[in-house]
Amino acid sequence: MHSTTHKVGDKLVPALTIGFISLFLLSSLIDLSLVTRVIQSMFSSVTSHFGYAWQWLMVINFAVAVLIAVTRYGKIRMGKQAKPTIGTFRWLAMIMCTLLAGGGVFWSAAEPIYHFITPPPSFDGVVGSSVEAVTPALSQSFLHWGFLAWAVLGTLATIVLMYAHHQGGVKLRPRALLYPLMGDRLENHWLGSVIDACSIIAVAAGTIGPIGFLASQLGYSLESVMGIENTVTSQLGILAVVVAVYSVSAFTGMDKGLQWLSRLNVVGAFALLLVMLVFGPTQFIFEHFGSAFAMYVEQMPEMSLNADAPAWNSWWTWFFWGWFIGFAPMMAIFIARISEGRSIRELILTVAIGAPIVTNFWFTVLGGTGIFFELQSPGSISGPLNDAGLPAVLLASLSQLPFSSLLVPAFLVLTTTFVVTTGDSMAYSISMVVSGDNEPSKSQRLFWAIVMGCVAAVLLVAGDGGLNALQSFIVITAVPVSLLIAVTLITGPIAVMRMQVHEKEKSQIWQPECASSTI
Repeated sequence: MHSTTHKVGDKLVPALTIGFISLFLLSSLIDLSLVTRVIQSMFSSVTSHFGYAWQWLMVINFAVAVLIAVTRYGKIRMGKQAKPTIGTFRWLAMIMCTLLAGGGVFWSAAEPIYHFITPPPSFDGVVGSSVEAVTPALSQSFLHWGFLAWAVLGTLATIVLMYAHHQGGVKLRPRALLYPLMGDRLENHWLGSVIDACSIIAVAAGTIGPIGFLASQLGYSLESVMGIENTVTSQLGILAVVVAVYSVSAFTGMDKGLQWLSRLNVVGAFALLLVMLVFGPTQFIFEHFGSAFAMYVEQMPEMSLNADAPAWNSWWTWFFWGWFIGFAPMMAIFIARISEGRSIRELILTVAIGAPIVTNFWFTVLGGTGIFFELQSPGSISGPLNDAGLPAVLLASLSQLPFSSLLVPAFLVLTTTFVVTTGDSMAYSISMVVSGDNEPSKSQRLFWAIVMGCVAAVLLVAGDGGLNALQSFIVITAVPVSLLIAVTLITGPIAVMRMQVHEKEKSQIWQPECASSTI
């Protein structure tokens, strides 16, 4: 009996996931406007019912994680290895690339400009497009891509998964987040399969979005730079290349493709950052990074929980929180897979403190450069933003700098490799969950890499409405996942305490052995 339920459970996850994705695609092809209307009305009700709760979830998750890191529990090593299996630079590179890629390159240039032109509700009374609007605009972007966002993607959830997998012996799947409360009862239960499927659908939606947006951004960019007409056909051509690259990377596996890609990304991003710092408005960037970061830290409690403007929140803060929460279980699985041998403190300080500060600086360099040029000559950035939306901001900012003919293609390549890294690592994580195996087969990784590309292609053909519908859909899929993440506020501390007990028992066994060996 036991083995048959196991087989049913294993088949249920791919059946639910593929069934749901197929249904979404089929409905979009039959009547996209109806699908869009249904999704928009669901989006509105989800944000109004869950938005404020998500704000609290993000704050408490961060607070609990930091509390664990600063106590004695921070010293506990995760997994069975005494030393990390992946070198620190490679480990940091893989974390930074996977998490930033989901949108960091798109939003880093565009979001600060948006808030600069129309200041957020937390900064009521600040005049848009003025010098006073610079610091608030950056600090609002810091909130969305800062401590809370990163903490939900890889702190408590990762710790619970490491405990469940290494001490409890259960597979690295979203259902393992309930292990400290349920034991292994969900391992072969249909409810476990539903939990896994919800997490896969949420992360697939969150990954397909950036892949599709990348194709439309590159289409726009190639038209601006090379004069190649930006049509659906050219976007599909770009998409095919992107999917081919990350499919090959997913096929070669985490040890080769992904590590190589993420290292290349970090070195490339660092080089471009330096170039922008040297040739861009250096003093302006450093000055405003300092003031915006200070404002962000000082006003974080107020900004994090501000719900005075629901209409604004649902397209900004709540949208981002839904997106990141939806990503969280699969991202935590990915981080758990590469973090064996690290201490809890190392994990939390890296993911919840170090990475957000780097991200915020990245946002200041890209977004701050745009703001600087907009202040110098009004309309130079906001004009293209109004005409062509998000993709135009990065190009408009870069074209004001010296060597823009080299910078623009370099940034386009970087944007592509960032999104490729996300596509690759998520294809890997999804395959791990569907197969229940830490080393999923090459064909499975390839299958999921291609499926995500195909969905993005269908949505591109369906037109802008398709990708926008998917973007709103990300928030809807986050609802079941947010309940799962809320549980980690309890299972996280439980897992940490049990790991501590386990470490004590291990050291007690080890000491007599040492004593007897010396005799």
